Parts: sequence; structure tokens; C-alpha cells
Amino acid sequence: MSDRKRAAVIDIGSNSVRLVVYAGAQRSPEPIFNEKVMAGLGAGLQRNGDLSGASMESALAELTRFRLLLNQFGIDDVHVVATAAVRDAGNGPDFVKAIRKLGLPCRVLEGEEEARLAGAGVISSTPSADGLVADLGGGSVELVDVANGVTGEAFSLPLGTLRAAADDDGEEAARKLLKKSIKEHGLRGAARGRTFYLVGGSWRCLAKAHMALVDYPLRVTHEYPLPTNGLGKLRKFVASDDPRMPKDISPMRLAGLPVGAMLVKLLAEELEPDAILVSAFGIREGLLYSLLPKRIRATDPLLAALDDSGHHDFDTYTDGFVLDEWIGSLFDDDPHMARIRCAASLLAASAGKATGPFRAERAIEAALHGNWPAINAPERVLLAQALRSSFGRMRPIAQPLADLCHEEDLIRAHEWGLALRLALRFSGGASPILKSSGLEAEDGSLRLVVQKGNAALVTEVVQRRLLELADALGLGAVIAAG
Repeated sequence: MSDRKRAAVIDIGSNSVRLVVYAGAQRSPEPIFNEKVMAGLGAGLQRNGDLSGASMESALAELTRFRLLLNQFGIDDVHVVATAAVRDAGNGPDFVKAIRKLGLPCRVLEGEEEARLAGAGVISSTPSADGLVADLGGGSVELVDVANGVTGEAFSLPLGTLRAAADDDGEEAARKLLKKSIKEHGLRGAARGRTFYLVGGSWRCLAKAHMALVDYPLRVTHEYPLPTNGLGKLRKFVASDDPRMPKDISPMRLAGLPVGAMLVKLLAEELEPDAILVSAFGIREGLLYSLLPKRIRATDPLLAALDDSGHHDFDTYTDGFVLDEWIGSLFDDDPHMARIRCAASLLAASAGKATGPFRAERAIEAALHGNWPAINAPERVLLAQALRSSFGRMRPIAQPLADLCHEEDLIRAHEWGLALRLALRFSGGASPILKSSGLEAEDGSLRLVVQKGNAALVTEVVQRRLLELADALGLGAVIAAG
């Protein structure tokens, strides 16, 4: 996918048929259109192993709509993949022919390939991923080892939400199949000291259920942690009629939650992970990621996404990386915090190009709920705190969110925001001004170094913001000629 070129992926699963259109940076394409229908192809599998006529008719009707939309969108880079239901059905080849007659280049993924693409999707959003990935669909669950940016051992099991049952007999059958398969592949305890990554709509809904159970303050499912020791309680919760269950879970997903909760518990017992994380990135993102050149795959997905969000509409307007370099010398941040600081700079640069009275609210909302890869909930809160402070919101972020972070990290994010506030006011958003000036801490003072001839840039407001930052850092304030 070339830079800023739009591409589309149609995923024909056992539960749903979904079209996602992506645009933006190659490394972190953003979903700009997302539509699905719960066609229930897996539920429509008949006793003879064929897809039912009703489920195929429903899927083909939606695919016809998708083809018309893609024509109107002018998108030629279209990828169509079908998974377990079509793969296993006796009349699957006939169904694929019907799809191709619509002008859609459908291919059926084998179980191992499906697993590897799910693993690639996790790697695309979490480059440091180290552990086991499980992708749960209606007709199967795929398992793949991931480490060092590559996928390893992979296999597929017929244990989807439509094929397994959460009653005693179903649990015993699932446990026997898992134990046998994991033993055959030598994966018993393979996640010790590592992470277990959950992919698929049913497990994202399971994350929503757990958020409701514990009253988690930030409802973002990507990189949401599930408890390794509290899965039994979660199983009971999703099987109950508790009014706290989220209302935005579809009836079909809701029906599959008990199986999803059962399977993650059984898998965790076999794999013994140190942590369990839900991923919002799966085979669709993995497919696009797998097509990228190696040099682009090596770039940071979060910084690529945030950099692209500014679109570089104005050549002289602040480049987020220039902004981060200008403020970065003030802070002795470790690599992890420096990365989040850079992300805050990129988001601040993008927010600076927006107009309107709700600019601050939109920027803070983007920090908390934007579709960003490679960032967890505490890191989102740090971004939001930096953006709040950069817009002059001096009250700390709300307590339920603040509780997700260490206090010293929130203080540092506030300091980043004050530095960004100064930089953007001083420079007016012009990168050349930042490149020809400097901000440095020296001998107990914060020095704003201004190029000769640019003294008029240092207005009363700039001086006030310099003093605010200096006070926060426990320094005096000095303006010096460069």
C-alpha cells in the first residue's frame, strides 16, 4: 500500500461479513469506513456440512453492497478473505465462485495462514509482542507464537463461539481438544513469563464486560488487560443477567460471551501467561502489514499514526518531531516516557491546525479514545494530561483516569504540556522559528534563546508561559539572545 493510498479489506467470517476501508500512513493505516453484517455463515452450516442458502444469500447481498460502495469510493486495492466457515463448508468453493462473480477477488485462508495474519496484526500494533496470540472466531480459534517481530508455530482448532458450548459437557470436550493440540505442538506453558494476546470481536466484547465488572474508567479495548487469576469470576459475570453488562454488545456477540470466557480460561490454564492483553488489531491489519516493505514495518506505529494525523498541510507549520526536539532537552525521560512525550508533541502539532471553540476538547478526546496503535490506557491518560496542560487546563485530569498512572508520570506529562504551550505560542506553529531558537535549563534557570531580529516574538503572553513552565520545573526564567 503506497503512502496515503486507500485500501479495503473484506473479512468473511463465521459470524460476520465486514468491510473496512483504510487510509493514511502506510505503517498505521486508519479505518475511515467500517461496516458489517452478522450473516451467520457458521451458524448456517447444515448437518451435511454445507453453508445454508439463507446465510449465503445474506452474505452475498451485503457483499454486493460492498462492491457498489467500493466503486463509488474509487478504491481498487481490495483484499477479500474468507475464514473457517467457508474453509470447512462442502459448498464453500461454490460460494467463493459466487463472490468472484461480483468482482471481488476472494481467497480462502487456511487455518495456519489465518493464525499468522492474526499474529502479524498484533505485531503491527505491538512491535514488542512476545507470547502467544489466539484469534477467536465463530468457527475456530487460531493460535500462533509471536516474538522478535515474527510469527512462529501456528495452528487452528475447531473451537469457535458457534462450535463450542459453555456447559459442562462442552467445557470438557474443549479442554480435551486443547490439551491434546497444545501437547502435540509443544506449547504447554509456552506463555510463562510472556503475554497472551486475544484477537477477535468476541474477546473485545469480553473486555467490555470486564470493564463494566470493575468499573474501569477508560473504555478502550485495545491493549486492555484481563486478569490471569480472575477469569472464573468473569465467566460467571457474562453468564448472568447482571444489569451492568454493556448495552452496546450485539445479541450474537452476547450469546458467544460464555464460550469466549470459557476458552480464554482454558487456554490460560494451558499456556500459563504472565499477562493477558486484548488486541483490536487482527487479520485485516496483519494482511496490510504483511504487504509493507521491511523498512516501513520497522517504524514506530504510534508515532507514524500521530504524525500522519497532522497531514502536513502547511510546510512551515510545526512538525511534531521538531516540536519534541525543542522541548525534549529539558527532560531526562527514559526511552518509554520519551516516546510518549514525542507522541504528545505530534498530537499537539496536529491539534494546533484545527480551528473552532472545541479544539481543546477534540484534542483531549483524541488522546484518550483515538484509534492509535501501540499505546495502553495509562499512556493515553498521560497524552491527555499533556494536551490538557498545553491548552491551559491547569486542573489535573479527572481522578478515575489519574488513578491509572503513577503520580510522578502525570506531573511530568503536565510539564510536557506547559513546554508545548510555550513552544506553540512563541513560534506561532512555524518550525523554522523553533529550529533557530532554543529552550535550555542551565545554572538554575530556564533560558529561552531567541535569534537576533526575532525579539518581537517574545510577547507578554510568551513571557508568562515561560514563567509558568519555569515555576513548574523549579527554575528561574531568562530570555537570552542567540
